[in-house]
Amino acid sequence: MGQPVASKGRGATPTVGKAMLNKYARAFFTRVLTPFAAFLIRRGVSPDTVTLIGTAGVVAGALVFYPMGEFFWGTVVITLFVFSDLVDGNMARQLGRSSRWGAFLDSTLDRVADGAIFGGLALWYAGIGDDNILCAVSIFCLASGQVVSYTKARGEAIGLPVAVNGLVERAERLVISLVAAGFAGLHKFGVPGIQYLLPIALWIVAVGSLVTLVQRVVTVRREAAEADAAAQESQGTEAAK
Repeated sequence: MGQPVASKGRGATPTVGKAMLNKYARAFFTRVLTPFAAFLIRRGVSPDTVTLIGTAGVVAGALVFYPMGEFFWGTVVITLFVFSDLVDGNMARQLGRSSRWGAFLDSTLDRVADGAIFGGLALWYAGIGDDNILCAVSIFCLASGQVVSYTKARGEAIGLPVAVNGLVERAERLVISLVAAGFAGLHKFGVPGIQYLLPIALWIVAVGSLVTLVQRVVTVRREAAEADAAAQESQGTEAAK
């Protein structure tokens, strides 16, 4: 997920709020996970190994438990392994190994994990869940999440800042979906009506992802136009000399 970008005017409050939440949440988990990260380092475990194991755990939790309707236990497994995303970064900082390869691997495997989560939900609704509409919504969440990430990566690859803080980015997609799935799984423990949280959450993520995609496309279009205009102006000035 991209770093929040400060903005001016009335729209600044949500952005600043998200930045502060991200800052304090990361600070808390850094303090909690630093001893565990140090322990793994002493045992000779590399950050890349933690990244791979974490992704494998998320994929297994999503594709084994979710298609069977075991949303509570699936979410427990996924949540435990999701924390590897913080552990590997903590290990890299302790080792002083901030590498392009590590960043690439982490970002790539994040997409794999996200695809597994929504793919597992789609498999449930395509099978035992027997709901083609929610299956389609789950697939849309999967695809739109990948495209939202791609738009930022592609925009940055062509030299644009993509200075936009989307409505529903990766962290929001995961939190909304996993919290809803976990609570929906309590239906098997006798909690009535709570299973409807998951469909509601999927619709929220789908709509939010679409809005975020539009935000990023509009931002890239504006930044590209500004960059092209600046380049033409620079060329005109050089030609006039």
